[in-house]
Amino acid sequence: MRKLLPILALCVGLGACATETVYAPARNPGSPGFTEARIEQDRWRISFHGGAGAPPQQVEDYALLRAAQLALANGYDWFAVDDRHVAQTGYSGATLGLGVGGASFGRHSAVGVGASSGLPLSGGPELTAYLEVRFGKGPRPAQPNAYDAHDVERTIGPRVGPPPPRG
Repeated sequence: MRKLLPILALCVGLGACATETVYAPARNPGSPGFTEARIEQDRWRISFHGGAGAPPQQVEDYALLRAAQLALANGYDWFAVDDRHVAQTGYSGATLGLGVGGASFGRHSAVGVGASSGLPLSGGPELTAYLEVRFGKGPRPAQPNAYDAHDVERTIGPRVGPPPPRG
């Protein structure tokens, strides 16, 4: 039992290092944050990757916020989501594995059944929201997938803090 305590402490310590969901550009592929790519003059592909255990609604809201900020930064008033989906892109966090086994040492032997079980200590699934959006000027179209960029920024923006620099 004394040998298991350091291993358990290490697993708990690693679990505390779970990635936090922050609204910022992703530092590298697979890290929390947003990415975007222009497809055409008024069409973009946006993704937001949440940290371990981020709720699906938060991941989707952050992707919508990025779409609103891109629309406004490029002189547009609204955006329409032409395609969207949320996917589980990984699982992060520490797990504790327990096992039983057997061995043979000369005249002494032990026989056992091997088993292992993973017990999640922290973290959770990592979700990524993917949007394909197109921007427009003037009044927002009367479509359920169209959003007023100013309203989205006003509504979701305060939940995440100050926006990153535009440009």
